[in-house]
Amino acid sequence: MADEKKKDIASEGHTITDHTMGDVFHQHGGDEDHDHDEYESDGPLEDNPLWIQDNVHLTSVGIDIGSSGTQVIFSRIHLRRLAEELTSRYYVVSREQLYLSPVALTPYASETRIDDEKLKVIIADAYEKGGINRADVDTGAVILTGEALRRENAQAISAMLSEQSGDLVCATAGHHMESMLAAYGSGAAKASMDLGRRVLNIDIGGGTTKLGLVEGGKVITTAAVHIGGRLQVTESGKIVRLDPAGRTHARRAGFDWKLGDSIDPADLDKVADKMADTLVDAMVTRPMPHDVEHLYLTDAIGDFGDVAGMMFSGGVAEYVYDREQQDFDDMGKRLGQAIRRKVDAGKFPWPLLPAHECIRATALGASEYSVQLSGNTSYISTPGKLLPRRNLQVMQPPFEADGEEVDSAALAKSIKSHRVAFDMDYPEAEFALALRWRGIPAYERVRAFAEGVKLGLADKIARNDPLYIMLDGDVAQTLGAILREDCGVMSEILVIDGVMLMDFDYIDLGKVRVPSYTVPVTIKSLVFSEDPRGPRSKEIIHHREEGEGHGHSHSHEHAHHHGHFHGHGHAHDHKH
Repeated sequence: MADEKKKDIASEGHTITDHTMGDVFHQHGGDEDHDHDEYESDGPLEDNPLWIQDNVHLTSVGIDIGSSGTQVIFSRIHLRRLAEELTSRYYVVSREQLYLSPVALTPYASETRIDDEKLKVIIADAYEKGGINRADVDTGAVILTGEALRRENAQAISAMLSEQSGDLVCATAGHHMESMLAAYGSGAAKASMDLGRRVLNIDIGGGTTKLGLVEGGKVITTAAVHIGGRLQVTESGKIVRLDPAGRTHARRAGFDWKLGDSIDPADLDKVADKMADTLVDAMVTRPMPHDVEHLYLTDAIGDFGDVAGMMFSGGVAEYVYDREQQDFDDMGKRLGQAIRRKVDAGKFPWPLLPAHECIRATALGASEYSVQLSGNTSYISTPGKLLPRRNLQVMQPPFEADGEEVDSAALAKSIKSHRVAFDMDYPEAEFALALRWRGIPAYERVRAFAEGVKLGLADKIARNDPLYIMLDGDVAQTLGAILREDCGVMSEILVIDGVMLMDFDYIDLGKVRVPSYTVPVTIKSLVFSEDPRGPRSKEIIHHREEGEGHGHSHSHEHAHHHGHFHGHGHAHDHKH
């Protein structure tokens, strides 16, 4: 009987329903609607299906293509549901480093293009030496940063590499994500939790310096300045690479450098020292000198607040902490040592904290913080039709269900005005609605919340379009059921909880994982030009929601990459 049943399942395939019905005699075809966390019926606790419901392991990759350095890191991440906190949210509790590639020079075909063929060889070599198959990679990111991000084929390369690196590995870019992952990978996020105060992470790579202000383990503000260690490169005393920003820094030190010029080493020291002074001015001097202000690639951080200390990461930080002595014929060593002299002289107002990682910070951040896992109380009407799903833009209307009564009309108005502000006020628009839930999950409150969602998405529901709703509170199953059964919404509905999202995020949703019944959610950035997360964007959106206009507040090149991810990296360099 069992053998006959196995034959039927093998021929027909199976769905998530087989698990809920207790069917263990199923086999996978090529297009099932979920993934398994492997286990056996007998064995140690870690192989027990009940234990696996609360503990999920994912293999992650971080591929960091910076201004001068490219590296790959594979990690095994352990996420656990912390039931004692009365939540279905999963947290990263540990990470095992599986393989760390050497840092290779980022190959350039010309001043305007990255050499994609050589880059593919570097990545493929890392997979081979790490013993990792692409099919085994659950999540991760291909990160282009700094000056590499400015090359004309950067976007195409990121898309190509993400497709070749694993089914759910995404491509990402943008100063905010780059700053954030560097702060996580360097240890600044953890230090802010340990100290109970703010920590400033300063990530200095080949082309840019990223600032990440961290509080309570989370990056709260970011910025980027055009200062880096590989904006000028020399060989045999002659300049062989001179980026526009490199020329600007040379002029600030009194030199009019051009490609091919012969350079006195003492002059290189003077330019490096001036670059270090410029960094101090950019962060400390207020009002900021006009010529320094122009070097910011984002809005500057106006008020750092009560900062307990600063931490450096990136390739140049290896020299700040005197961990590296080799000179790679650029400004990295000189700049790092000049910055350390400024630190020792008290030019920065914050004490220097030890960094956990320097050149590896962003790649480590990418591999570790590239995924969130939904709670295990999701509502997914038809997993095979809704998942996996890639490149959904996130909108977070400013509404919180925090009172005794939930105002359905106010929620609907907030959703509609936010859609107008994001140019998503037409029925065909595809997006994920991120909503905040506060207070008790009483039926009356959730029903009113559901009515607000129904009104705000009435045009999409009329078209029978699928609805993607993300919550930070644990009411996903209830909200989905009420939308379907009580509100009569017949569209396909996905409601997941336990995830934290914000405006301008793009997300990928993986297949449901069994037996934990969770959905991998990857938050990423697809910004290949201006980063939209500065204060001005928020202000513009606010004005548009008040009726002053339509459209995006930023230039947002939306490349349809495959992938799955939370992050972005940095332009680091040196140390091969």
